[in-house]
Amino acid sequence: MIDIKLIRENPKLVKESQRKRNLPERIIDDLLNLDKEWRKTKEEADDLRSERNKISLQINEFKKEKKDISQLIKRAKEIPERLKQLEETENELGSKSKGLLLNLPNIIDKSVPIGDASKNKVLKEYGKKQKYKFKIKGHEELLKDLDLLDLEKASQVSGARFYYLKGDMARLNYAIINFAKDFLSKKRFTFIQPPYMLNRQALSCAITLATFEDTIYKIENEDLYLIGTAEHALNAYYMNETIDAKKLPIRFFGISPCFRKEAGAHGKDTKGIFRVHQFDKIEQFVFCRPENSWKEFELILNNTTSMFKMLGIPFRSVTLSSGDTGIVASKTIDLEGWFPVQNAYRELASCSNVLDYQARRGNIKYVENDEKKLVHTLNNTAIATQRMLACMVENFQQKDGSIKIPKVLHKYAGFKIIKAKQ
Repeated sequence: MIDIKLIRENPKLVKESQRKRNLPERIIDDLLNLDKEWRKTKEEADDLRSERNKISLQINEFKKEKKDISQLIKRAKEIPERLKQLEETENELGSKSKGLLLNLPNIIDKSVPIGDASKNKVLKEYGKKQKYKFKIKGHEELLKDLDLLDLEKASQVSGARFYYLKGDMARLNYAIINFAKDFLSKKRFTFIQPPYMLNRQALSCAITLATFEDTIYKIENEDLYLIGTAEHALNAYYMNETIDAKKLPIRFFGISPCFRKEAGAHGKDTKGIFRVHQFDKIEQFVFCRPENSWKEFELILNNTTSMFKMLGIPFRSVTLSSGDTGIVASKTIDLEGWFPVQNAYRELASCSNVLDYQARRGNIKYVENDEKKLVHTLNNTAIATQRMLACMVENFQQKDGSIKIPKVLHKYAGFKIIKAKQ
């Protein structure tokens, strides 16, 4: 959530950010008008409360002095009715303005390229793309041939875009998780297994529900939602708390399943395990001082980049454009893996600096020299394992249908190659 003081004092900055996101500017004027009316109403209500207190004192004084108090009594009776009207108006205006404020996107960073997804900026490419002397297969076909993936059975018991991972593929999934766990533990990140469900208040600290409700699962008749990412649960850890400045930065990594409706996704993305309703993810999350947030951004981005290099897949880093950046983030850099069958790079991980947007929503502060300030929060996908599996399988397939395993995973998986079925 953006600071209302910033909008009051520098509406041009916020309007410019809206333009960069290709979103309407008029919402800023609507918000300012509501805020102006709210402040005017609040001021009148405060004045009335002050007058009521003064009249109460005057009545007592007049009684002692045996003066006529009829006019004071008359005025004292008029105030409660008017005050009630003002308080109702104040609450209504406050609710409307807060609703607009909660759904307003974060301020786009100056370094973000302006435009739609076509303006995303490729920063660097890593790794070498394989040249195959045989007809390559997509990960879905490869894994079905090896009897390591069953989509049909999953669709019968759960529906489309669910899956059964079997045998060596299930082992490889946990090998990736354990590899990432060890890597981030050595970086002195605190390992957290978060709750897989959050109540509305906790979830609202991380996201705007109005925007995300079509993508997350709600538990019927419960104030609970299945998490779409560990980020939301990690963000809520310090909800309504004040952190000792000496503890900052606080660096977490969470491992969890993630549940998403993925409404509207179609085409090639729905094949196999690239875009599914349930997947596993290792997520980095940082609470830090505002002056250190871009340094922390580079740290968590470098962590993921290092892991991707160790896994040996070809990939690239991309700064998302203003129109492609999520509403919570000020800036996002994606890491995209190479999928040889599609002859394209596809998103595998995202690194975002959210500034104080989530901290303001969650009332997460730190105290230093008796002064309270909002922290900055950052998040980064270390590895989303199902997408990584799909990318690895396609890149490391062999002519006989077998799949080589990255060397760094040998000790975690217990094998070096997934052999072709005889």
